[in-house]
Amino acid sequence: MSKELTAQQLEDIKKDFAFFDRDGNGQIDLPEFIELLTVIAPKTKANRVEEGFQMIDANGDGSIDFEEFLNWWQSCWWEF
Repeated sequence: MSKELTAQQLEDIKKDFAFFDRDGNGQIDLPEFIELLTVIAPKTKANRVEEGFQMIDANGDGSIDFEEFLNWWQSCWWEF
């Protein structure tokens, strides 16, 4: 994590993650990530979506877990 979060900030980020984790499996897959970007960055180009997904998926397992999401959210989500 790049900075310390308050308990409320962390809870808010967990709620955001859970909202986009539509199937509730604790992971955000590519279709869920596309939906997330449609909401927070609707002008994102298609090629940036897959590049961004791969960048965020640090362990390369094909999904974004909460820790990966948190790191991204704190560091560069606005770049999309």
